Amino acid sequence: MTTKIEIKSLYKIFGPDAAAMMEKVRSGTTKEQLNDEFNHVLGLNNINLEIPDQGIQVVMGLSGSGKSTLIRHINRLIEPTSGEVWIDGVNVLAMSDAELRDFRRQRASMVFQKFALLPHRTVLENTQYGLEIQGLAEKEAKKRARHWIERVGLAGYEENYPGQLSGGMQQRVGLARALATDADILLMDEAFSALDPLIRTDMQNILLDLQSELHKTIVFITHDLEEALRIGDRIAILRDGRVIQQGTPQQIVLKPKDDYIADFTKDINRGRVIRLKTIMKSDNGQQGPELSGDMLVEDAAQLVTDSPSSHARVMDGEGRCVGVVNITDLIRAMARPDIESRIEDL
Repeated sequence: MTTKIEIKSLYKIFGPDAAAMMEKVRSGTTKEQLNDEFNHVLGLNNINLEIPDQGIQVVMGLSGSGKSTLIRHINRLIEPTSGEVWIDGVNVLAMSDAELRDFRRQRASMVFQKFALLPHRTVLENTQYGLEIQGLAEKEAKKRARHWIERVGLAGYEENYPGQLSGGMQQRVGLARALATDADILLMDEAFSALDPLIRTDMQNILLDLQSELHKTIVFITHDLEEALRIGDRIAILRDGRVIQQGTPQQIVLKPKDDYIADFTKDINRGRVIRLKTIMKSDNGQQGPELSGDMLVEDAAQLVTDSPSSHARVMDGEGRCVGVVNITDLIRAMARPDIESRIEDL
């Protein structure tokens, strides 16, 4: 995949003498030591990350891991202590003030956890705000804003004010406002974290549906691994300002790099992450339903259970059989790692 955003050797130290602290961090001073002994906070520690074009890159971690600090470096809301941020081959940190303003107006939109809507403006006026900043004519701005309000399911609420809307509806306005500018990069900082579970799932569905059509480059921040696995094409997990592991959802679940990641993933419903092409075996002539290699294990389980042979043939995008799975393969794939050994008796 083509790289859209490349982050190189990025450090952020908060404090009055951050530059002087760099050598200490590079020499191995920990986040706790830097805070306790030198009264500085290590926000990011040597971040290297390649974010693919037209995909959803999730950055996740617990509170204080550095994920929100990281996303704010992409549009330079925070200046780094050291490092580089490249977008389409252009160094964001080398942009002039005018270039940076244009980049924020045209290229990168942001959706915040706290919605960040203007309370004195209607839904329509909030949605068209970014277009006004871009200098778009009012008639065209209203037309485009109405289109995106409808796309996020808020048609009929154009003249309502944020205070008249639920939290989920307010976040839809925030999403519509970000999409209206037609920016190719969408930065989403804990965008759904403040929402109730059912509303949160609804917003995830909306985002995935829109992404299947729009193909934006999305950087999505979350502390929820279930959410990360559901929407991310790639995931980077941070701890104490460092990237501990990065990869696809399946790589994170199937091959956790250390005990910290393994503890994160142990209670995950693996059947909703792992795909048939990951667990299939060589075609041995077995008969059964023909299923896409991209089908999730959970979705395939019932179909294979109902098959007289308890097998399924795994097909590629051109309709060729590339492997087979049986019911034991599916159960093993869905089992928690600490009970996988029990599957051998099936």
